[in-house]
Amino acid sequence: MSDSILSQDEIDNLLNGGPSSSQNSAPATPASPEDNIKPYDPNTQRRVVRERLYSLEIINERFARQFRIGLFNILRRSPDVTAGNIKIQPYHEFARNLPVMTSLNLINMNPLRGTALFVFSPNLVFTSVDNLFGGDGRFPTKADGREFTPTEQRIIQRMLSMAREAYDYAWTSIFKIKTEFVRSELQVKFTNITSSPNDIVVTTPFQVDIGSHSGELQICIPFSIIEPIRELLTNPPLENSQHENNQWRSSLATQMRDTELELVVKFAEISTRLSKIMKLKPDDVIPLDKPEQLGGFVNDVPVMTGKYGSANNQYAIQVDALQNSTLLGLKKE
Repeated sequence: MSDSILSQDEIDNLLNGGPSSSQNSAPATPASPEDNIKPYDPNTQRRVVRERLYSLEIINERFARQFRIGLFNILRRSPDVTAGNIKIQPYHEFARNLPVMTSLNLINMNPLRGTALFVFSPNLVFTSVDNLFGGDGRFPTKADGREFTPTEQRIIQRMLSMAREAYDYAWTSIFKIKTEFVRSELQVKFTNITSSPNDIVVTTPFQVDIGSHSGELQICIPFSIIEPIRELLTNPPLENSQHENNQWRSSLATQMRDTELELVVKFAEISTRLSKIMKLKPDDVIPLDKPEQLGGFVNDVPVMTGKYGSANNQYAIQVDALQNSTLLGLKKE
């Protein structure tokens, strides 16, 4: 009988229509820090490159100027070429953002080992073709994913040849290279310039504005190619620094030559006592030894030696030699 008697809690639950959803639902467990931890896969971790490639930035700026001149010679229109920021990223990220049916040109950078990519966007190709045949850009060709025509491919080869010459010239002061054309592709899956999609590449976009239309040229270099000359690319070129030092030294030497100085020639030095000096009177005679060499001083710094005599009824000093090496250096500037 006692087993059939309900407890007070059970009676309250029946009167309230059964247990509430809040009572039945399990309390939410707070998120632990371990839930945010992602598994580590060594095959997909990108390599960290912290150095700034100063010299490569200079190379890109030089290439942009030369490429603009080359495009003007081909199209007879003045384009605007702007070098973008250098990006260091895995190759699969670079390939993922490329449009369909892009002109992919594989280039060797001798004597460096490896293959780089010169990528011409469809808009750059179509705009160049339109301008080369007298168009003004009012009827732009849409990039609908088709293959390039033989005419467009020939113009791509002309621009590529000019771009290679400009790139060789841009590298001249840093490290002499000779680019070599390998082949062209339309799909990025056939390029294979890296051994793995996760390999790091260094990419630079160049924005090309021709009239009211624009396109893009991208240069993609696997990091393994430039790693042997990494020190040359991370440090500013010494050639420019040396040139600036020479200019500064020459300017400083020119200004120092016009500096007014007081040249003091010491004819004699006598060792005496204070008591004798206190006894000196007018008309006293102090005997001096005749020196064979006299020294010239500027602020007590010896600068010359010479002999005394007379010239044009004046006492004079005949200079035998300069003593300060700094003066000799300024004389050569």
